[in-house]
Amino acid sequence: MAETPPGMSASSVRAAHEIRIVVGRLRRRLRETYDVEGLTPTQTSVLSRLSKDGPSSASGLAAAERVRPQSMALTLGALDERGLIERRPDPDDRRRQLISVSETGQAFLEDKRRAGEEWLARSLESGFTEDERQTVIEALALLDRLNAI
Repeated sequence: MAETPPGMSASSVRAAHEIRIVVGRLRRRLRETYDVEGLTPTQTSVLSRLSKDGPSSASGLAAAERVRPQSMALTLGALDERGLIERRPDPDDRRRQLISVSETGQAFLEDKRRAGEEWLARSLESGFTEDERQTVIEALALLDRLNAI
């Protein structure tokens, strides 16, 4: 664990460390709970990004994902082949295409998210008491305040 910087409490440093570790483990575990049906992490990330942020160009996605445009073209080709994305001309620049999640892609993402949440709910139900679950809910409300800072 990191050394306590001047002007910071040891509890702040420990909490930051523990949150990072737990969130990372939970994130990996949630990813394991659902079968991504052969999608690479980049393909899954692009599909999720399109679902969350809305339509984008291939170059915009490449920049957001920090990959070369050629790599993004391969990623989009694989998603297109599976019917998970749609392409349409950009109304502002007909030379460009806007990529969005197709209905099939949206259903795919919703199914995977639901599977992850079901695993989490079952795990909380079987591994925690009602009081512990209430404590988790209270702690999450506190952690959500990090987004406002």
